[in-house]
Amino acid sequence: MQTHAVYRTLGGTRDGAKDLRGLWPRESERATCRLSVCTALPNRGGQDGCIAWVDGFQGLLEALEVGCPNTQGPLCMVPKVRNSLKDVPGKARRAVAADLRALSGAVPLPEAEQALERVAERWDAPYPALSPSWHTARDRLTVFFDSPPAIRRAISTTTAIGSFNYTLRKGRKGRSAFPHDEAISKVLSMGLQHIATKWTQPIPERKAALNQFVMLFGERVQV
Repeated sequence: MQTHAVYRTLGGTRDGAKDLRGLWPRESERATCRLSVCTALPNRGGQDGCIAWVDGFQGLLEALEVGCPNTQGPLCMVPKVRNSLKDVPGKARRAVAADLRALSGAVPLPEAEQALERVAERWDAPYPALSPSWHTARDRLTVFFDSPPAIRRAISTTTAIGSFNYTLRKGRKGRSAFPHDEAISKVLSMGLQHIATKWTQPIPERKAALNQFVMLFGERVQV
C-alpha cells in the first residue's frame, strides 16, 4: 500500500465567497510536487499573486514565484509561533505564547521590532534559540508587519483551512485505502460538495482588505 498526498488550493472570489481552485493527488509531499501545483494556478484563475502567507514547507514560496511571479511571501504567524514554542516547557509556555502573540499582532514594523526586543530581554536567557529564530526570518517577516491590519485579518487566518481539512477527513472516515487516484478524487469531491453548501459567509474584512490591496498594488488588483 502506498501513501499519497492531496494538494488543495482554497481561494476567494471578488465578492468574498470561498472558492476551491483544485485538487491534486500526488505520490508524496515534496518541493517538486508543490512546483507542479503552483505552476497550474494560472490556469485556475491565479494569474498573479500579491501576497502569499506561507509556512516553512521547503520550496513552497519558490514554487509560488514560478506560478505567480512577483508574489511576496511573508511567513504565516500561526505556524511560526507554534514552532517557536516547541522547545519551551509546559510551565512557561503560556507566558512565552502571550509575548509571541503580542509580537505577531504588532503594527507597524517599528512596534514589532520593539516587541521582539522585549521577547529577547525576557526569554533569551532560558531559551537562547527563541528570538534568534525570528531575527533569522526577518526578511520574510517584514512584509507581514508592513501589511495593513485589514489585509492580515482577511488572509492570514488558518480557521477556514482547518475547517476545510477537518470536513474532508470526516468524509473519508472508514476509508483507509483506495484502488487509484480517481477514487480518491471522487470521495474528496463528494466531501467538497457538502462543504460548499456551508460557504455562506463572506471572507472577513473583504472590502477593507480589497481597498488596501488597490492602494498597495494598483493596477495589479482588478475590482
